[in-house]
Amino acid sequence: MTEKMKHQTEDKMRRMRDLVDILNRARRAYEQEDKEIMSNYEYDRLYDELLGLENELNTTLAASPTVNVGYEVLSELPKERHERPMLSLDKTKDTDRLKEFLGDQKAMISWKLDGLTVVLTYREGTLVKAVTRGNGEVGEVITNNARVFQNLPLHIPYQGELVLRGEAVISYRDFEKINEEIGDADAKYKNPRNLCSGSVRQLNNEITAKRNVRFYAFTLVSAADVEFYNSRLYQMQWLKEQGFDVVEHHPVTRETVEDEVAWFAGQIEKNEVPSDGLVLVYDDIAYGQSLGTTAKFPRDSFAFKWADEIRETTLLEIEWSPSRTGLINPVAIFEPVELEGTTVSRASVHNISIMEELELGIGDQITVYKANMIIPQIAENLTRSGVRDIPKTCPVCGGATRISMDNETKTLYCTNPKCQAKHVKSFTLFVSRDAMNIEGLSEATLEKFIINGYIKDLTDLFHLDRYEEQIKNMEGFGEKSYENLQNSIEKARTTTLPRLVYSLGIPNIGIANAKVICRELGNDPQRALNATAEELAEISGVGEVIAKAYVEYFADNEHRDVFERLLKEVEISKEEQSADSEKFAGVNFVITGSVEHFANRAEVKEEIEKCGGKVTGSVTSKTNYLINNDVNSTSSKNKKARELGIPIISEEEFMKMLKG
Repeated sequence: MTEKMKHQTEDKMRRMRDLVDILNRARRAYEQEDKEIMSNYEYDRLYDELLGLENELNTTLAASPTVNVGYEVLSELPKERHERPMLSLDKTKDTDRLKEFLGDQKAMISWKLDGLTVVLTYREGTLVKAVTRGNGEVGEVITNNARVFQNLPLHIPYQGELVLRGEAVISYRDFEKINEEIGDADAKYKNPRNLCSGSVRQLNNEITAKRNVRFYAFTLVSAADVEFYNSRLYQMQWLKEQGFDVVEHHPVTRETVEDEVAWFAGQIEKNEVPSDGLVLVYDDIAYGQSLGTTAKFPRDSFAFKWADEIRETTLLEIEWSPSRTGLINPVAIFEPVELEGTTVSRASVHNISIMEELELGIGDQITVYKANMIIPQIAENLTRSGVRDIPKTCPVCGGATRISMDNETKTLYCTNPKCQAKHVKSFTLFVSRDAMNIEGLSEATLEKFIINGYIKDLTDLFHLDRYEEQIKNMEGFGEKSYENLQNSIEKARTTTLPRLVYSLGIPNIGIANAKVICRELGNDPQRALNATAEELAEISGVGEVIAKAYVEYFADNEHRDVFERLLKEVEISKEEQSADSEKFAGVNFVITGSVEHFANRAEVKEEIEKCGGKVTGSVTSKTNYLINNDVNSTSSKNKKARELGIPIISEEEFMKMLKG
């Protein structure tokens, strides 16, 4: 392959990956967020382009929208012996030892990724087997799970048998996000590697698919009848051309190894995926193989670990940090020290068991380091005065705590079901665009405010000025951010009753239902507070289930109290009642497909709701109109509408109804 052809193939592969990402984002927006970020025409055009590239390159990625993933649940993961034992690598923390290893040989230097090693086998261009490293001789078969790795090609151009090794990893960002969402993840997973191992070895590969596992190839084991020019570097290039993401790697010699190690060290902070060092392997394949192995290590490769920079300091306090799962995590606060070029003053201790293992007490002399040069950890406790003063009450809500044993690990929990830390989602809804529309309060920021005690109930959001200095000094905040937040809060004080009712998070009450209910109750806050189930059930489109949920919410005295105090914080402006405000009263619409005269479907929905109508997501016997510009399409919604005798109208026809 010429250099020009190689670049063209790489460009096409890059375009294919971009298209997979773009189309998946568009599909998520459409299916999960009910919004369009591109027209159907544009989606179809890009889909066809992706399909063309997949056919041309004979490569299909697992995340491609052209693939229908079949999820499967297994009773156990079968074991399998590796054809070639997977040995560990000899290690050093000294660059002089690397120079000695290199001698006069050229080598390849790359990240030593910190995940789970997986061996893949392809036959006739298709993934047929994936096995974990296991103990190096016997691993677990995880083929179903590998098929849902985010970036793994299911089909490749090469038609012979290909065996390769690589690392399955989860990024730091996904680790943090997933650890928040999984009930007891904080107790189970202490780092991305453990989470990745648990994700890759799931019996249900639908769980694996949701964990955003990625695969990076680092070694080609075998591929018959391919000319690799006796070069490891060329093998990596060939794997890229087959559609694999490969670990970042550079050519290196004895003369350049020190500079290369320094370069990789400088990249660690920017690295999205965890790494615990570097790997050197001779570029000359035949030379490396001729060296054979020791009883434990291959002689053609070497691992480099950075020497941990360790500092001694004094433990000042244990901060107990509640999470939305109810788990209260201990965090060590110590005298600030310089580590790997940054000032560090805190490190997660994870749970009570680790505290007891370290015999951690206030005032102890401890040593700290950065694991993988990134995550601050306690290395050793030099004075070991012992654990004491585990809190009996939650630092956020004051509720009772309990010590629990999870997977043979002692953890601390808050027992109060109404703890604010457990209900960060309700605060997130309150500040969202369709609710009170307070900008500058992300979920992460709200969680910090709750943990710091700035927010205990919804009314506290209007009094964050009490903590002006603390907020200005928070990471990510400053004078300007604080001012913008305060301006947004003041703006939110003028609102409508439907927005306020929706912001409370009453079960089954979306913004559309809130508008219908408030309109029927004359936009009167007291009527909204004291409405009866019978009164609400009579409203078109509400029904008994919604009426019951609404009344039960306000039967709670705490909810009534918060609502009445919120009314003192805001000014309820009357929604303008136009002559058309009842035009679509009692009329149910479903909107599908792309729109041309409106910015998106949400804008059409807004017009319908202004006229008293309601928009639902699926066609049922209660649907009055289906809006679809492709009136004659054979989509499932069109088909259902025809079966039920429901009119399918175009956007033009809908606009005539609006004007008529």
